[in-house]
Amino acid sequence: MMSSYIDRLSLTDRDVILTLVPHGVRVLDLGCGDCSLLNELVEKKNVQGTGVDIDGQALVNGLEFGVNVYQGNLDEGLSDFPGKAYDYVILNQTLQVVKNPILVLKEMLRIGRYGIVGFPNFAYWQLRRGLFFGGRAPKSAALPFEWYNTPNIRVLSIYDFFDYCHSNAISCVQKRYFMCGRWWGGSAPRFLTNLIAHAAIFVITR
Repeated sequence: MMSSYIDRLSLTDRDVILTLVPHGVRVLDLGCGDCSLLNELVEKKNVQGTGVDIDGQALVNGLEFGVNVYQGNLDEGLSDFPGKAYDYVILNQTLQVVKNPILVLKEMLRIGRYGIVGFPNFAYWQLRRGLFFGGRAPKSAALPFEWYNTPNIRVLSIYDFFDYCHSNAISCVQKRYFMCGRWWGGSAPRFLTNLIAHAAIFVITR
């Protein structure tokens, strides 16, 4: 049975994350870029936030927002952060671009009680069709890049992520899927989400 859509049709992945983060919690945003998501969480959810990114220039905006920032390479681990120092650790649209995704996932669940992971679904049916019939690197609205300028170095699907979580005793406590132009919550058949979801966001914990 298809789950109902969430709130309004114009929700972005950032809007969905805002609905998933409770008020007043401690948040670490990995791959935060210009810290705009973190700043919005501070303003709307009164979180205590810290952002991590490899790009020092991008973090300048975070300083302007008044949030804590830390320049670091996620692929080298996050040993400067103690265990369970945060309630939520966000990794949105970053998992597919890191060189060592397993290390990053382990670190986020060491540091936080919950992780929020968002990524494009490379098993989306239009990507499959483009590769099968077009014979070229597939593209979609969520993945508009050419093969030579894409930041994505990991190709994963919703199935792949569920398999990893199951093999490592990780629970997906909330699921959100971008399908048919809107975000859907609740439960839907996994084969269906893997086929027609452009992207997914999961809240995970051990």
